[in-house]
Amino acid sequence: MLNSRTVLPALALVCNAFVWGTSWYPFRWLEAAGLHPLWTTVAVHSLSVLTILVLRRGAFVHVWRTPALWVLLLAAGITNAAFNWGVVAGDVVRVVLLFYLMPLWAVLFARWLLHEPLTRAAGLRVLLALGGAAIVLWPVDGQGFPWPRTMPDWLGVIGGMAFALNNVMLRRESGRPEAARGLAMFLGGVLVSSVVATTLALRGEAPWPPAPAVGWVVLALALGALFLVSNMALQYGASRLPSNVTSVVMLTEVLFASASAVALGGGTLTPQLLGGGACIVAAAVLAAFGPAPAEH
Repeated sequence: MLNSRTVLPALALVCNAFVWGTSWYPFRWLEAAGLHPLWTTVAVHSLSVLTILVLRRGAFVHVWRTPALWVLLLAAGITNAAFNWGVVAGDVVRVVLLFYLMPLWAVLFARWLLHEPLTRAAGLRVLLALGGAAIVLWPVDGQGFPWPRTMPDWLGVIGGMAFALNNVMLRRESGRPEAARGLAMFLGGVLVSSVVATTLALRGEAPWPPAPAVGWVVLALALGALFLVSNMALQYGASRLPSNVTSVVMLTEVLFASASAVALGGGTLTPQLLGGGACIVAAAVLAAFGPAPAEH
């Protein structure tokens, strides 16, 4: 549970959740200017990579010599690529809810990497998350199995899996220098997104980046600075709180994303989404009432 020692880390996570929850809007604006969300992700995180390399030159060597940070790099890269692409291509509310199946994945990753026990409460959270996912994914015509059927749905699910691994790895590697952990995360955003974007462009399934123009370049740089601050806040908070508490606090992103999407036309709230979302959110909230895991 939160106490005086965890207020600042929790507020840092809320800051990160606000940036992520509302980032769909500038990403969509940039796509309208011709910049695919994967290329936007590359541009945004490249600024962060360069900043860290200038200010903390030893961070790259630390990442290179630490295989555990390679896992963090991959998890963060998949998280950013999947989430940013998903909220641009699909209904923001739906993608964010599927992204926040995180309690399900967090239980599994925390057991594997942090050796946290599998309890009855954890089992209940998994069942609630699965039930919520089934409601969200249930076909409108009632025919077929509740399964991701569109690319944005899959991106939401995959992004949530990667984000759960990202947070567990931040907890597991909390003793590493913050600059090294931050660099690993930002490098992941650059490398994974650039590989996927280049592959799609070569196959003619996505555009190459447009010629530089003041409008989109300035916005991309501003967004990059914002993500630098917010992602450092994420690693600050996630490395100081138990993984289950991190999952709960980060649920404020659902509120920010839903409110901004409904207000700005990026998504809709249907009874089906509200019902499934309630189960998914309940699964994450229940995690806050479990015992804190032992330190590692």
